[in-house]
Amino acid sequence: MTSTDPTPASADAPTPSPGVRPRAVLDALPRYAAGRPATVVEGLESFKLSSNENPLPPIPAVLDAIRDLTSINRYPDAVSTRLRERLATHLGVPADDIVTGGGSLGALNQVLATYAGQNDFGAPDEVVYAWRSFEAYPISVGLSGASSVQVPLLPDGRHDLDAMAAAVTENTRVILLCTPNNPTGPILTHDEVVSFLGRVPRHVVVVLDEAYLEFVRDPEAVDGVALYREHPNLVLLRTFSKAHGLAGLRVGYTVAQPGITENLRVSAVPFAVSSVAEQAAIVSLDHLDEVLARVDGLVAERERVVAALTEQGWDLPQAQGNFVWLRLGDRCGAFAEAAERKALAVRRFGDEGVRVSIGEVDANTRFIDLCREFGA
Repeated sequence: MTSTDPTPASADAPTPSPGVRPRAVLDALPRYAAGRPATVVEGLESFKLSSNENPLPPIPAVLDAIRDLTSINRYPDAVSTRLRERLATHLGVPADDIVTGGGSLGALNQVLATYAGQNDFGAPDEVVYAWRSFEAYPISVGLSGASSVQVPLLPDGRHDLDAMAAAVTENTRVILLCTPNNPTGPILTHDEVVSFLGRVPRHVVVVLDEAYLEFVRDPEAVDGVALYREHPNLVLLRTFSKAHGLAGLRVGYTVAQPGITENLRVSAVPFAVSSVAEQAAIVSLDHLDEVLARVDGLVAERERVVAALTEQGWDLPQAQGNFVWLRLGDRCGAFAEAAERKALAVRRFGDEGVRVSIGEVDANTRFIDLCREFGA
């Protein structure tokens, strides 16, 4: 063998192969941007107001209940029977109408996997939703194989239900309604949802995303439980992440009539809710008065922030979640940078606006001061 001969490949060497490529849809999807922790600033306590988290830990009874659990070497109940039965009592609905999932996003993905993808001829189904809304929607819809139909919000940050109804075509399979809308804050009223459902074909699944339900104080807000009883195509989407402070345990669920739930159980991810998460959620429901008292405190802080910013001249959309929305346009970047200098992490959405979660009292006061210095 001369020096110009190639070196024989080792029998143990891997065989070269073309690069492994993901599905083409991934190139078209936005990337989910989780809220970042606050920048460390010397002399200031840092506060994370970027993820709509409950700033308080779970109630003491929950921490006591899960502290000594030792059965995590065993798989949990695949369908979360105890939790569904406890939720059924709480909501006054049949346990069979409830399907659990890994957070409300996991529960939503189960709905999309069941009802949206591609039709029998390979064309994508359509999912209609307001935009801007929860930033995971386009990712989940795209991964399901369906196509997003985004309907712009009204100037006040509310859903344009007339335009959403007009956007429904023969290819529409699912509609997503977010109330209160994340990140802008307004709710959908009961009457307008009733009217909207009357304009939607009954074979189209309508998902009412109520992740921030417990923070709502508007008496005109939609009553999802009442409506699902009357509409076989309506799915309620809820979570323990926000009000109950269990975001890290990932507990969500849907409520729908049997014609939907019997199909959702087929696509539901087995063991999505761990035994620790299930126990925490049950105990939290058993001490709901304590949970709601904490929520009342956060709502009071939200109202304090809204009142202070309104007095400063800020024009805020209706705030019914645990966050406020600042419509800053091309000043979004400057505001986010100013917040970093104050050791506050906020959530910037391009040049559309900045969402700021309601946090600890001191965090909220610092945010109010920041807004005063920055100027409306």
